[in-house]
Amino acid sequence: MTDLYRSQRAMRGMRQAAMQRGVVAVLDVGTGKVACLILRFDGPERFGADDGVSSMAGQSSFRVIGAATTRSRGVKFGEIEAMRETERAIRTAVQAAQKMAGARVDHCIACFSGAEPRSYGLAAEIELSDDTVREADVAQVMAECDVPPLGQGREVLHAQPVNFALDHRAGLTDPRGMIGRRLSVDMHLLTVGEGAVRNLVHCVKRCDLELAGIASSSYVAAVSAMVEDEKELGGACVDLGAGATGLSIFLKKHMIYADAVRMGGDHVTLDISKCLQVSTATAERLKTVHGGAMATGMDDRDVIEIGGDTGDWDHDRRTVSRADIIGIMRPRIEEILEEARERLDIAGFDALPSRQIVLTGGGSQVPGLEGLASRILGQQVRLGRPMRVRGLPQAATGPAFAAAVGLCLFAAHPQDEWWDFEMPADGYPARSLRRAMKWFRDNW
Repeated sequence: MTDLYRSQRAMRGMRQAAMQRGVVAVLDVGTGKVACLILRFDGPERFGADDGVSSMAGQSSFRVIGAATTRSRGVKFGEIEAMRETERAIRTAVQAAQKMAGARVDHCIACFSGAEPRSYGLAAEIELSDDTVREADVAQVMAECDVPPLGQGREVLHAQPVNFALDHRAGLTDPRGMIGRRLSVDMHLLTVGEGAVRNLVHCVKRCDLELAGIASSSYVAAVSAMVEDEKELGGACVDLGAGATGLSIFLKKHMIYADAVRMGGDHVTLDISKCLQVSTATAERLKTVHGGAMATGMDDRDVIEIGGDTGDWDHDRRTVSRADIIGIMRPRIEEILEEARERLDIAGFDALPSRQIVLTGGGSQVPGLEGLASRILGQQVRLGRPMRVRGLPQAATGPAFAAAVGLCLFAAHPQDEWWDFEMPADGYPARSLRRAMKWFRDNW
């Protein structure tokens, strides 16, 4: 844990240095695409409580000055499996974004999906030596949190305080400077597979970039696609990507749970490819142009020429109805949504006040998905697009860019994590067994 603490603190330091230089790149390394946005920082800016930004984290205003996407290669289920191909895709996206921005970047902040995320709830309480809460007290109470055995090959990706309580007053965002006797904290710990993180870090370094931060795609997608009321009252974001579907639950404007389903839009494409015996490129075109999640009576009469380039005239000139394409797509979409529903049930999502679900990601653009999702996930389902940020090109405003835009907000307005504080020399979080999410059910 001490090595992790130092490396995360080092990345936070690099982020601050990059912001002072004025430019930083954000990279969304997905299964379907690699997106790169280049941000120019305009200096510090004050944000009020209504902005939903933690007052304990460093903040700055920014604008997007460069944007580029390229087809992702070498990534499967959101994890790198072919280093050279992924490196080539990242270089292509970064170079195109730099050309548009007219600036060179040395630091980047990256996000990724998959890697089998697991959530844990941590809690601790201390007696204050003084009546006034100091920063050292906040660090001390975080250090007292009991970290459960994470298992071999696991690494902490996020460790965020989600609730402070001072004496009998809970729900505090920043207790520093307040007067009391007992300080307690609830924290959310998110771990992922160590190999996925190390491969991404190594790949970014091979592209001559310094990694100044790393985040979960399911977390940053929710940051950009969910509105403040949804994050405050209890909402979930389902980020339908190409290789994995990320889930995150927010309450009191903090992420309290995250998970991922190892299925996404590429699996729907493969189903079409196998059933119609066409290439994946042709299957992708049929899915995006003619696909859907729910068929109507008109779809039986909507006949589509499959097309192809095999050279077999009869094979390439076959036709299929739109209803048939939807019939191939729907079972897989239902499977993804049912798996997501199961993960949300395990997390206790039904116990939250709002239970609003936001669908985002490239896979959420399938026509009819909102209606199908409301039947499987619950009645309160809406489609989410990333919020507008200054300078964002029109082409990057769709749901497929929710994670990339959320990563911009994560870069400029990071929420506090326990490595943002100077931990006592002997105060790194201790290890003891705790049930995941127990704090969430007991305290909310």
